[in-house]
Amino acid sequence: MSLLLLLQTRGRMTAAELAAELEVSVRTIYRDAESLSAAGVPLYGDAGPDGGYRLVEGYRTRLTGLTEREAESLFLAGLPGPAAELGLGPVVAAAQLKLLAALPPQLRDRAGRGSGRFHLDAPGWYHDTEDVPHLAAAADAVWNERVLRVRYRRWREPREISRDLRPYGLVLKGGRWYLVAEGEQRVSTYRVSQVLELDATGERFTRPADFDLAAHWRTALAEFEAGRRRGEAVIRLSPRGVRRLPDNVSPAVARAALRDAADPDAGGWVRVVIPVESTAHATGELLRLGADVEVLEPAELRESIACEVAALARVYS
Repeated sequence: MSLLLLLQTRGRMTAAELAAELEVSVRTIYRDAESLSAAGVPLYGDAGPDGGYRLVEGYRTRLTGLTEREAESLFLAGLPGPAAELGLGPVVAAAQLKLLAALPPQLRDRAGRGSGRFHLDAPGWYHDTEDVPHLAAAADAVWNERVLRVRYRRWREPREISRDLRPYGLVLKGGRWYLVAEGEQRVSTYRVSQVLELDATGERFTRPADFDLAAHWRTALAEFEAGRRRGEAVIRLSPRGVRRLPDNVSPAVARAALRDAADPDAGGWVRVVIPVESTAHATGELLRLGADVEVLEPAELRESIACEVAALARVYS
């Protein structure tokens, strides 16, 4: 479809130009051009310096009846659960039907097979989908650039706060929705499930034209990881501990440990340095590895784990 729409909007293009635009090989362009021709699309290839692929004059694809709201919802086409949470389930379904109807029969069959063979499930393991009663209202404010007045529950004191927010976007991560919005001083992230009350003020605002939601989110995640891992610990890992590490600690800790691992000693144990958030958090994280890890430094963390192990021994003695 991308190849077809490029030719429709730009006219004649060479295989090399199409390959560069779509970030595929020239061989892939040849194959897909043949598939389009076989599907009945009047696509022709001309040889020579001025050659290239073109559609027969006057040919255009038709996406009949695709509404503005349906077009806006297409980014959720593979995520029926999140689409429903945003109140866009029926809209996405209608858009998909219209897109399929606009395809040639052979490509329509192929698209139908794809939906039956691939399924995207956004929520992570080991926790239920969160209750987000204010998500649809937040999404409406994002679309229409309307100021929100929210009462929000956070982890630090004061636990409940009230703020006027200018919502820039919504992010779905690990099955949880986050609202990226500008408050009184800066752009911050708010977990939608922690919004206790939400009211649209009716006030409009103008979203900055240069605001890039994806880039902002990447930066915010990097700052979050750097900010919460303020300390370090020196640990020893058994060979089995090295294998188990990625499944029992956060990705940032596992990457740091495996990147800086020293040469194994005679018993196969390696000495590594890992970032830690706090003594209590690191204690719980490292206890998952049992006897496959030994904390060498700091003394406070080593003592904390020793106390927990001693308490467990008393329970099971």
